[in-house]
Amino acid sequence: GLAEAVALAGQAAQRAETVRAITVDATVFHDAGASDAQELGAAVAAGLAYLRSLTESVDIADALGQLEFRLAATDDQFATIAKFRAARQLWARVAEVCGAPDFGGAPQHAVTSAAMMSQRDPWVNMLRTTLAAFGAGIGGADTVTVLPFDSALPPGELGVSKSFADRMARNTQLLLLEESHLGHVLDPGAGSWYVEDLTAALAAKAWEFLQEIEAAGGYLAALESDLLAERVAATKAARDTDVAHRKTAVTGVNEFPNLAEQPLSEAARRSGRVARYGAAFERLRDRSDAFLAEHGTRPKALLVPLGSVAEHNVRVTFIANLLASGGIESINPGPLAVDAIAAAATGAGAPIAVLCGSDARYGSEAGAAVEQLRAAGVSTVLLAGAAKAVADLDDAQRPDGFLAARIDAVAALSGLLEKVGA
Repeated sequence: GLAEAVALAGQAAQRAETVRAITVDATVFHDAGASDAQELGAAVAAGLAYLRSLTESVDIADALGQLEFRLAATDDQFATIAKFRAARQLWARVAEVCGAPDFGGAPQHAVTSAAMMSQRDPWVNMLRTTLAAFGAGIGGADTVTVLPFDSALPPGELGVSKSFADRMARNTQLLLLEESHLGHVLDPGAGSWYVEDLTAALAAKAWEFLQEIEAAGGYLAALESDLLAERVAATKAARDTDVAHRKTAVTGVNEFPNLAEQPLSEAARRSGRVARYGAAFERLRDRSDAFLAEHGTRPKALLVPLGSVAEHNVRVTFIANLLASGGIESINPGPLAVDAIAAAATGAGAPIAVLCGSDARYGSEAGAAVEQLRAAGVSTVLLAGAAKAVADLDDAQRPDGFLAARIDAVAALSGLLEKVGA
């Protein structure tokens, strides 16, 4: 509890050597879905709560000397650089206000984000952790922990040894230190207008959140009143919406998925405490895996390319990528003339079909293609693009739905999986 931590810190402050007894672990806020500003604001608020308790028994300089901070580093390189720079500015300001400006240099421990890690195509996590470690190093973190690339999965899920995953994690930072020489320059981002402006903006937002917490009675009061939980939940919901609409890309999950990878075990599918960015799409993939186990094949959709390759290729690629992110396999027979569509649909046996072509081509062929598909027994006919492309068609010729950029892909794909019984 707090009393025990304060007592231990008081004992540590009396020792001749430097011993810091308290780590403010802000990764818990990050793992719950907090933004960078909320993570920093909550961390400083927690640090202030410790300071208030510590200064009842030790002076402010000794109290400041008992704290260090643990923060999450993400694959957003510049945001991570700014986060660690802003964190130092915030805590230095706290020390200054407390009358001990020379003691505001609390050490920073960076841990690569658990929330950014994916279960699907987890090898991409090596790239994520490399970017995160780089950002933390450039941002000035004193120590960095790189999570193994398979940390979002149960041990042995990928068939690789723990020693291999751990070695890759260690080598990530060793290469950055010894071959990229990240530790040879103090604050490499200093003087860059973009980095300085991003740092200042983040520090201002974090300070604003700190003030909100303080106005609510301080860290413990904000925690007990659910103020912190409510603010973090709102941020998580907004991020989930961006991921669902694919405004935020999670490579290997909602962009460039690999349907050929092995299904996950039941243990891997159990939700953990971390609000991972790609979790909603990965749950769709779990449903596809269950369908595969039951039927021997994945849910399928027929692509109906209209016109030349130049006319349909962009939308065919977009739709195949979109469907795969929900675990739906695409059948692409190549360019189809309208009178060949029914035969292709009968041969594919897929309950879903998606028309892919240019808006101009839709105007002349979409209505007839829809009729052909329905006559062949396709239950759901969709169109790649917006509804305005076929606004002039009557109800009998109109597609059942539209798949366009920035739709709620999670909702749309979930609906398609329901239609095929997944």
